[in-house]
Amino acid sequence: MGLTPGAVRTLARASDAVPPLTPDGDEARRWAEQELSDPAYDIAEPTPFDRIARAVGDFIASVLNPDLSGGWGSTFALVAAVVVTVVIVAAFLLWGVPRATRRAAARTPLLFGEAEHRSAAELRAAAAQRAGASDWDAAIVLRFRALARGCLERGVVDPPPGATVHAFARAAGAAFPAQEPRLEAAATAFDDVRYLRLPGTEALYRLVESADDAVTAARPVAHEEVVA
Repeated sequence: MGLTPGAVRTLARASDAVPPLTPDGDEARRWAEQELSDPAYDIAEPTPFDRIARAVGDFIASVLNPDLSGGWGSTFALVAAVVVTVVIVAAFLLWGVPRATRRAAARTPLLFGEAEHRSAAELRAAAAQRAGASDWDAAIVLRFRALARGCLERGVVDPPPGATVHAFARAAGAAFPAQEPRLEAAATAFDDVRYLRLPGTEALYRLVESADDAVTAARPVAHEEVVA
């Protein structure tokens, strides 16, 4: 059975009302913008923190990747190991010196609270020179310092910067028991001249000189640490 002219016109109007199944370019772009504006897509979008973390991770992976062209991954690991080794060695050289060595180096210039860089031999020579000029005060002080420096150089007695001459004499007397009376007498002579300002004499100088000579020739019984 055929359609009447009125039915045909009705179907034509209905087909005109239905949008085309294949949109043109402008229509397709509009549809896409409408679809992406849906809030559901915002939830799935990565945050700025996610992007930064991903970028850092990709960079580290690319640096440490041993499959990099030209072997840059292995080269970087080798360079990093060398740098760490150099830093450790430098730190050891700067801060890893044994404490005892640093303390001994700091003490060496000081003798009975005063700066003294000369060796025992140099102090003995200076004392002999002052004795030759009859400057007994200086000769006595220099010769007793030579005695103390000699014990320090031998590692027998280690006087700290604040040690008194009598504290040194007691420690040296423990290391050289046979010379203990001479050491105490020499310390008294040093005190009398250096601190009490009593006049030095040739006899006092010879006393200190004999104490130094006796200790130099003797063998210590033990190493002594002086208590100031």
